[in-house]
Amino acid sequence: MPTDFIFSPTGEPHKERTKAILRDHPEVRGLIGRNPWSALVIVAVVALQLGLAWTLRDKPWWAVALVAYAVGAFANHAMYVMIHEASHNLIFKQRAANYVMGILADIPNVIPAAISFRSYHLKHHAFQGVYELDADIPNRWEAKLIGGWSLGKALWLLLFPLFQVTRPPRLREVKFLSGWTLANWAVVFAVDALVFVLWGPKALLYLVFSFFFSIGLHPLGARWIQEHYLVASPQETYSYYGLLNIPAFNVGYHNEHHDFASIPWHNLPKLKAMAPEYYDTLKAHKSWTLLLLRWIFDRELNLFSRVIRKERAGLAVEAQI
Repeated sequence: MPTDFIFSPTGEPHKERTKAILRDHPEVRGLIGRNPWSALVIVAVVALQLGLAWTLRDKPWWAVALVAYAVGAFANHAMYVMIHEASHNLIFKQRAANYVMGILADIPNVIPAAISFRSYHLKHHAFQGVYELDADIPNRWEAKLIGGWSLGKALWLLLFPLFQVTRPPRLREVKFLSGWTLANWAVVFAVDALVFVLWGPKALLYLVFSFFFSIGLHPLGARWIQEHYLVASPQETYSYYGLLNIPAFNVGYHNEHHDFASIPWHNLPKLKAMAPEYYDTLKAHKSWTLLLLRWIFDRELNLFSRVIRKERAGLAVEAQI
């Protein structure tokens, strides 16, 4: 069982692979761009979630939980993917329009995070594995607390959003608060209040359940394990090529995304098809459900199963924030 992170003396692997792919497949540049249709996806899914919250306002709590697990989790997770797209300015050309889309996609998530996610996620791309700058790396105390026990890892995934909010204080170089952050809070908390006042506690409970299931103890929650937890060391980034990429808008194509963060979700499978010699040779996951079970029961896989480094190349990426 790992008792500390794995230190790498080298830089993150994606920059060099990007250069190699562009050298061998210059046609990949044609995949770079934006997908404004993502805005319609956001409007439709937010409407769906609010409509289901209204429908379930007077249903038994078990029915609320069941619909949240079977439907709401997928809808909220899809909105996290759209927040991710907006963070990379992959919906519209104007940065402000992407901010607005991120906030709109955040409405069903109960706890506002779209704008702060943008700042921390872009740092993750620029400084993958740098403990002081990458919020995707767990806190050391967090990893020690959870350990390798099945119950601890299951609870960690169930409460994943709460553990995430403990990481920003560690990243002192990232600006947390801005006008957009306050706008994000105002919109999401206002909708929370309106849902509760107008439709009642069960309507809001549906959104809360959907939120926790979408990134927690659910097959979709295995996405957070899939992306960078070491199941085939020393490879430190992994893709997922299963059927759940359909409702998850190809977010499983994580190596592809890190190599080309300027390619929108609908073109990521095309990237893999254009450069198979680079992606077919990498370890990839085929099932989030199986990975979820492995995460819980494999004692050799825990929060310390991550690569960290001191290398800080890629400072220019900060300009995107």
